[in-house]
Amino acid sequence: MSPTPNSPTADLQQANADLQRQVAEARAERDESEAQKAAIAEVLGVINSSPGDLAPVFDAILERAMRLCEAAFGVLWAYEGGRYRAAAVRGAPPAFAEFLHEPLQPHYHPGTGLERALRGENLVINDDMSSEEAYQSSDPMRRAIVDLGGARSHVLVALRKDEALLGAITIYRQQVRPFSDKQIALLQNFAAQAVISMENARLITETREALEQQTATAEVLLVINSSPGDLKPVFDAMLKRATQLCEAKYGLLATYDATGFHGVAAIGLPMGSADALTRIGHPPAGTCLGRAERTGRTEQIVDISAEPAYAEVFEVNPWLRQVRTNVVVPMLREGRLAGAFILFREAVAPFSDKQIALLQNFAAQAVIAIENARLLTETREALDRQTATAEVLQVINSSPGDLAPVFDAMLERAMHLCDAAFGELLTYDGERFRDVATRGVPPAFSEYRRHGDAVPGPGSLGARVLAGERVIHVADLKSEDVYRAGDQNRRALVDLGGARAALAASLRKDDAVLVS
Repeated sequence: MSPTPNSPTADLQQANADLQRQVAEARAERDESEAQKAAIAEVLGVINSSPGDLAPVFDAILERAMRLCEAAFGVLWAYEGGRYRAAAVRGAPPAFAEFLHEPLQPHYHPGTGLERALRGENLVINDDMSSEEAYQSSDPMRRAIVDLGGARSHVLVALRKDEALLGAITIYRQQVRPFSDKQIALLQNFAAQAVISMENARLITETREALEQQTATAEVLLVINSSPGDLKPVFDAMLKRATQLCEAKYGLLATYDATGFHGVAAIGLPMGSADALTRIGHPPAGTCLGRAERTGRTEQIVDISAEPAYAEVFEVNPWLRQVRTNVVVPMLREGRLAGAFILFREAVAPFSDKQIALLQNFAAQAVIAIENARLLTETREALDRQTATAEVLQVINSSPGDLAPVFDAMLERAMHLCDAAFGELLTYDGERFRDVATRGVPPAFSEYRRHGDAVPGPGSLGARVLAGERVIHVADLKSEDVYRAGDQNRRALVDLGGARAALAASLRKDDAVLVS
């Protein structure tokens, strides 16, 4: 017999049922709260165990958020360089996951979650994604999410730090079933953890980069101190560290003078290409290096394959076809171009402002090293000249009236200071030049001098001395008309003596060549 409605027994049963329902709800809330706390604790554990490594953190956040919010799949987006990138994906159908492998276009359809986050919204809720304008107008991303991923209901929570957009968390259901307020609040909590993780990673990365830069600077300074005046190890060390820290595949360090750029250090260049790059000269104006030569400023070309100016460069250096991004940081001394750091990447990946600033720091150090080497060389050369003069004067004082040891000492010091292979000191008797001192002369040329004609021919060094020239410098003896015309003395000097460059200084008194 059932209790009569409103009877004491019925009221008691109803009260008991209400109590059981309340207990069940309380237990459910407790279990849900415990699950949320456990999930948050698990994410915090991953954060603590992966300092600076965002991949496992993003994956853990996305997995817990999907599970507790009963979502079919989810994506955690990072916003970098003006575009979104799928930093973590879980549960996505294979066709949609494959779609996400391709970089997203920086244009996002109006009204979509990613676009609304760009405009400043922090929460975007879609109960049915297939019914919205973005889907109806065939936006590629919305079509992919719905048609390839099967998504219908969706929630997006933006990731922000001081109003700056860092990314977004999006979770999806494959049926029209809106997320509850509690689930949305939970997703916002996970988003806050993601922001903290991204900020921690940024700080760790900046600290690590600063330490690496300081270490690199210290290493370079150590090389500079241990190699006074020797720029080769300094350039090699600078380029190696700059290439590593800037994540470049290839690097070149070049000096600059009136004839153009000259490669002095190279990193990673393919076999056979380094030698060609040592003689760069004046590059085409439209190339990255050509622009830096013209402007004296840092230049970057994100994709050199799209620049017509590189056509002739590719002909000379075919290996450059496999690189894409190029940056050039000039080395400036008192506002004038002294050289450049030239770095390449194989992929289209612009060098960051921090990396360019690092290169500029290395460029400044290189200029200081060049200037120090110049001053040291000048000081050493001045000391060498003073020492040589003193030694010659000592020989003169110790050999009064005997010119042979004096001439020999003069020639020996002159060759040493001028880094010459061999030399002659000659006097003129009114018709011919004759040797009074020789050093290091090759035997074949020495034999020729004993029997050859010492009368200076037209255009020869001797003729130019007699014509009044005090100092004569010939960079290439073989390229002059005297050699091509078959002058026997010039032919002997080049072919028998192996001479290519020559420096001659006349012996004069009262503007007349000394005659002995």
